[in-house]
Amino acid sequence: MIEKYIFCKIQNIIKRHSMKIQNLEHLKIVFILNFILYSSVALCQVSDKSKSISHTIAYGSKGICLTNVEGTSEVRLTNGDHGYPAWSPDGKQIAFYSYHDEKKTWSIHTVNSDGTNRKRLTYAKDKWDSTPSWSADGKKILFAREYRNSEGIKKYEIWIMNSDGSQEKQIKLLVGGNCSFTPDGRIVYSAEFKDKKSEICIADIDGKNITQLTHNNTNAWHPKVSPDGKQIAYSSDKDGTRKIYVMDIDGSNQKRLTNTRSGGPSWSPDGSQIIFQSKGEGGNGKSNVYIINKDGSSLRKITSQGGWQVAWYRRP
Repeated sequence: MIEKYIFCKIQNIIKRHSMKIQNLEHLKIVFILNFILYSSVALCQVSDKSKSISHTIAYGSKGICLTNVEGTSEVRLTNGDHGYPAWSPDGKQIAFYSYHDEKKTWSIHTVNSDGTNRKRLTYAKDKWDSTPSWSADGKKILFAREYRNSEGIKKYEIWIMNSDGSQEKQIKLLVGGNCSFTPDGRIVYSAEFKDKKSEICIADIDGKNITQLTHNNTNAWHPKVSPDGKQIAYSSDKDGTRKIYVMDIDGSNQKRLTNTRSGGPSWSPDGSQIIFQSKGEGGNGKSNVYIINKDGSSLRKITSQGGWQVAWYRRP
């Protein structure tokens, strides 16, 4: 650490001068060096802390990466086929999914926000676990599970477990995926129906009191509720290709924000902006992370080397 280096260097100088203190001038030198020493250490500590808390946007890019909102600095936490990062409420951990068994199995993992202490939480073979979401108290993780049964029929399930991976439990009343917790502890998800497209629904944590929010007979995915609980950002192909939309929590006032193919929205901590993934104009090349105001103004590209499946940490 740079502060340790500064501390040792200045402390050695102080020791050399302390041996020679014979008059007021030498005493002044020692006093000034002590002041520089502790000021430098404090400044370094503040700089390190400021850098760590500024990297609040997590995304997938051949692993899990972090960046600041300006996109000027990237920190890589993991390497591999990893995606759908989700911040814990205290910002200390990130949940994500990873491939196993030649991509036949997807499992939920966690890693500290400094890249240490990676843990695998789910072990269901030949099943695809994804879109983890933390409860407000950080004790539970919600996730989607998809697989084909013995008859080859695709199954869409929503599960919940403790944040250490224990006590996995299926919420049997819910059929769908792309699930996440709302600020008040309910579940918003993309429901799968036998006879129509995916639609956004909201339900209690036990799967009861299901309310369908979209009725467009077109696909709608990845719903995320705003920090104040009043709006939902999501992606939908109701205008032909997948784009970002917002609507009120009751499903009213649906509004399209983007004009290019885009998906996977996540709200800013104050609810004024939304980040998402897009290939930009033309829809060719790599997906990157973009940011836009919730009214559709001030679109800006954050990453340039690839990025998808985004999550913005909501600092308390």
